[in-house]
Amino acid sequence: MIKALLLDDEPLALRQLELYAGKTPCVQLLAACTGVAQARAFVEQADVLFVDINMPDMNGLDFVRSLENPPLVVFTTAYAEYALEGFRVNAVGYLLKPFSLADFQKEAEKVDRIVAMRRKAAAMAPEPDFLSFKTDYKTVRVALSRLRYAESMSEYLKLYLDGQAAPLVVLYSLKHLMEQLPRERFMRVHRSYIVALSRIREASATGIIMEDGATIPVGESYRAAFRTWLALKP
Repeated sequence: MIKALLLDDEPLALRQLELYAGKTPCVQLLAACTGVAQARAFVEQADVLFVDINMPDMNGLDFVRSLENPPLVVFTTAYAEYALEGFRVNAVGYLLKPFSLADFQKEAEKVDRIVAMRRKAAAMAPEPDFLSFKTDYKTVRVALSRLRYAESMSEYLKLYLDGQAAPLVVLYSLKHLMEQLPRERFMRVHRSYIVALSRIREASATGIIMEDGATIPVGESYRAAFRTWLALKP
């Protein structure tokens, strides 16, 4: 099953996408958004983005180009002339409005096959147990199992680790760290924080208390995605 993020500024078109997603067995609807600001909070969790091209605040092509690590992309639009440009940004599919349920399901099933192949390949490679960081002119290996949360300080990070009273300060970006971490175990919840999900003691849509008592804010642009995680949490 694939997690789908839907983005279309037209409410009726977005509703149709939601209905189609609900009728497609291989699709789990992650979120349906009318604007790019809302959609950004879900991008890191999505397997596929179904996105309209012609939108007022930022068109779909520019939105995909702005993403550092975009999911698979299927463009939806009423304008056939955008098709070539869509494939130039590595879209895996293209739906010309008006499209049918069968058209949507065909694209979703194609994405499902691609994601299944990627997951199979990833399963064959062992998940990293350690990450290496530069600090004080040396390289330090950190076990992911020790990482409780990370806090950004401009070009540096504070890593809060088990068995270490003071945080480890390293030259690293929060974005780069999130790229290296397993998404099922860690989540970015604020522009300045990544947390280990298993280390959360209490949580609401706006704040988190970690096992060690630390209080972590949930940023406004990350709240919708965090609410989704809370709702799906066993």
